[in-house]
Amino acid sequence: MNRRLTRVVLALTMLCLTTTACGTITGGAIGAGTGAAIGSATHTGAKKGAAIGGGAGAAAGAVYDILHGSGY
Repeated sequence: MNRRLTRVVLALTMLCLTTTACGTITGGAIGAGTGAAIGSATHTGAKKGAAIGGGAGAAAGAVYDILHGSGY
């Protein structure tokens, strides 16, 4: 029962994040993909590039959401 409740809470949390923080999630995903590609191309490591790019993209998306509103 405890595992099931945890899964339900996690699923609802992800749904809320998706609907309310669209710019943050989109920015994080695009940043992670771009960072991984750049990290792989420059031989510094795709994991490190994805982590840095994801963080920077999520921050930029959050700022965009705050300044422009989510539109919902």
